Amino acid sequence: MTEEDRTLPAVVEKAHASGFFEDHDGHDFQPDDMFMRSGETKDWWRHWTGDSAADVPPFRVFGRDGSGGLAAFWIRAPGAAIEKQPIVFLGSEGELQVIARDMGDYLWLLANGVGPLETVDGLHRVPEPVPQLVAIAQRYTGTAPRTVEALIAAADAELPALTALVNSATK
Repeated sequence: MTEEDRTLPAVVEKAHASGFFEDHDGHDFQPDDMFMRSGETKDWWRHWTGDSAADVPPFRVFGRDGSGGLAAFWIRAPGAAIEKQPIVFLGSEGELQVIARDMGDYLWLLANGVGPLETVDGLHRVPEPVPQLVAIAQRYTGTAPRTVEALIAAADAELPALTALVNSATK
C-alpha cells in the first residue's frame, strides 16, 4: 500500500493562507490544509449518492461549508494536470455548482473578492478586489484580471457535464 499524495497545489495553499476566509463575510467556507483522503471521499460519495458500492469518485476535496458540503477539484479529464480541472461544490442537500472552470479562474474569483460558495448561494454584495490575491492570480495565470461575471459564466458552462456525472451515479 502506498501513501497517497494529499498535497494541495502550492498556489492554492498560498491563496488560502492569505487570511481571506477568516475576514470574508458572505459565506461559510473552511479550506483544508490537504486534500481529503480518497477513502474518506469514497465514503462520503457513497452516502451522498446512496450507492453503497460506488468506487472512489473523480473529486479531490479541499474544503467544506458548515453543513457538510464539499469543495473539490473535479478530475474531469484523467491524466490532465489538476490545475486544468474544474472546481466544484457538492452540497449536503444535493446542491451542485461548478465554482470555477480551472485553478486560474478560481484564483481570479478569490482575487475579485468572491468566496467559492458565493457562486453557489449567490452574490449578495458588491465584491472588492483583494490586492494580495490579485498579485497571486496575476503571477500564476500571467493574465489580466477577469470579471466575476465572466468567471461565473465560464463555470456555469461546465454544469451540465457535472449534473450528468452525478445523475449517472445516483441511478
